[in-house]
Amino acid sequence: MKEETYLIEGMTCASCSAAVERVTRKLPGVERSDVNLATNRMVICYDETQVNPDKIKAKVEKAGFGIKEYEEPLKRVEKALPREENDPEEAQIKDAKHRLIGAFVFAIPLFYIAMGHMVPGGTPLPELLSMDKYPTNFAVIQLILTIPVLYFGRSFYLKGFKTLLHGNPNMDSLVAIGTTSAFFYSLVMTFMIPLDMKYAHQLYYESAAMVVALVMFGKYLEKNSKKKTKGAIKKLMELTPDTAILKTTSGEREVSVEELSLGDIVIVKPGARLPMDGRVVGGESSVNEAMLTGESVPVEKALGDEVIGGSINYNGVMEVEITRTGADTTLAKIIKMMEDAQGKKAPISKIADRVAGIFVPVVITIALVAAIVWLLMGQDISFALNVFVSVLVIACPCALGLATPTAIMVGTGLGASNGILVRSGEALEQAHKIDAIVLDKTGTITEGKPKVTEIISDKMEKRELLRLAASVERASEHPLAKAVVAEAEKEGLELEKTESFVSLTGMGVKAKLLYGSELLVGSRRLFEENKIDLTAYEASMERLSGMGQTPMLVAIDGEVAGIVSVADVMKETSREAIERMKSFGLKVYMLTGDNRKAAEYIGTQAGVDEIIAEVLPDDKAKVVEDLQNQGKRVMMVGDGINDAPALVQADVGCAIGSGSDVAIDSGDIVLMKSDLRDVAKAIRLSRLTITNIKQNLFWAFFYNSIGIPVAAGALYLVNGMLLSPMIGGFAMSLSSVCVVTNALRLRTKRL
Repeated sequence: MKEETYLIEGMTCASCSAAVERVTRKLPGVERSDVNLATNRMVICYDETQVNPDKIKAKVEKAGFGIKEYEEPLKRVEKALPREENDPEEAQIKDAKHRLIGAFVFAIPLFYIAMGHMVPGGTPLPELLSMDKYPTNFAVIQLILTIPVLYFGRSFYLKGFKTLLHGNPNMDSLVAIGTTSAFFYSLVMTFMIPLDMKYAHQLYYESAAMVVALVMFGKYLEKNSKKKTKGAIKKLMELTPDTAILKTTSGEREVSVEELSLGDIVIVKPGARLPMDGRVVGGESSVNEAMLTGESVPVEKALGDEVIGGSINYNGVMEVEITRTGADTTLAKIIKMMEDAQGKKAPISKIADRVAGIFVPVVITIALVAAIVWLLMGQDISFALNVFVSVLVIACPCALGLATPTAIMVGTGLGASNGILVRSGEALEQAHKIDAIVLDKTGTITEGKPKVTEIISDKMEKRELLRLAASVERASEHPLAKAVVAEAEKEGLELEKTESFVSLTGMGVKAKLLYGSELLVGSRRLFEENKIDLTAYEASMERLSGMGQTPMLVAIDGEVAGIVSVADVMKETSREAIERMKSFGLKVYMLTGDNRKAAEYIGTQAGVDEIIAEVLPDDKAKVVEDLQNQGKRVMMVGDGINDAPALVQADVGCAIGSGSDVAIDSGDIVLMKSDLRDVAKAIRLSRLTITNIKQNLFWAFFYNSIGIPVAAGALYLVNGMLLSPMIGGFAMSLSSVCVVTNALRLRTKRL
């Protein structure tokens, strides 16, 4: 199976996207075809042995739409192309603006002439245009003013009739049929005026022209609003600088970012953006990674630290070795993930898709039936035409099609600005349904790397004991040894040199200092084998072990000198994060391979509801499955590498990482910071987005369920009120704008 993305041209409403889905899904070998109206993209998965791109393109073109291969914007990240030049979307908006202005230049005087006589006392008009004295002039001037308006709105007719002829009518078809009917009816009445001037009262030029102008106005506002929903990706793309300062053997020179390759050394000055991911090989500084990770506090970077392309250097000059370029960079992967998320549909959109698929044919049928019924009830053709046109132009499948994708686009953008990356609309939807969260302990609740937590000695100063232990452990590669050395370096202690060093697997280390003392650092077993009395420290060892810590005994010349205790400590924010999860009504589980006693200590500190300890890495997915079998919808939160099977098994997999090291491919949701509070933010993001989608869908369905009956003349039966096609066209235009504007409200929310 092959998955490809195409850009579909000529779509104007949900009926269009539904038509493209319908014709492509009928192709043999097509497993899935999803069309996103907000992004104009089609993602299609097919069997290459049964269908090929040429057949797919031919099918779409036959349905009346344009199609071309979608070129991902990652090339802008790779090549640092100008952001605004030749932007097709910007060009479309400018063209729409010019046509809109042209349409209103003619539509406003037309409306003034046509409707002026209905104002009490009338409106000033030259006598030559008087409806009573010169009805033919009155009609002809309206005809002359209407033709340019229809020309500026010609896309409705070109697209509308084209899709109608191909059997896939859309919103443009509704506007085209309605306004064409009004125009040609008025044209016939114009020729009838010399026979009887009463026909001057049955002109609908202003309705045809104003409907076109108002719908154009709505589409222009919609285009502008839709562009804003894509703002998050655009901002991310603009993070890559166009140039960088390359360090060479002959000095420094400014080069285009696209010229950089792996291993190049670049100079990053204060205020400059890092061009690509890299590693600091000279200098130190603080770096602002807010746009990428949501971390507002600048991050200190020193020799050997990883830096992310697109982040801003604050104060010092750094030399950075490029470690990732192009599509491999963190920024490129984030943009790709957001593109994918915004291109995929959420399950909640299926209802709207089904309605949109049959919407336009149903509306045309309703319009025809309503017109015929009124004729049979004794109304004249003018009345029936008013009803027919009003029903056609008030119907709006656009709002249905935009309800879900616009909210998802804004929601994923809001998430990205907070360091929360969502892989798909489905993940965003599923997250609001979960009722159980399983948290991996190591690296998720805890720091993931051991630290010295306590030093105990009745023989010497604690700093001295730490210094001696670190002097011995300096030659070891064990994580616990590194923790001891790191603590000594943090305290600024000067370490002793050793003349011999032996690593005793599973027990500890043995070394001799230059001044002659022999040191042992390690476990109870090492000391028992060397027959060293531990009586004085038994109680401390028992206490530390019960707290989930690892007590490392230190002996000098065969006599125990004290304990350096090491543990993987809980993150400062973990308890606060878990309390917020529980406030959402979620049950929180902690999953770990640690022994029960150590797990219970951390679990109690963190405030989780239930502790699942002594679980082998391979069995984590089974634990998640067992919870699902109990009817729970589970989110698994882990570091995204050793928790991969459990992340996949969960209803929503949430990979928690930090910066460029994050395992972006591991979870449905990726948290760029190692902060558990972002899990709660991700859930709130999901809830806000789904609420917004439901509001949009309600508005779209409510609008049409009320608007169509009113346009069909329901109120006329009650109070004699008949809806004007102009009002219907204006209301239809605003319905789409309301849906997109409501989606944009998400940008103002705090997670």
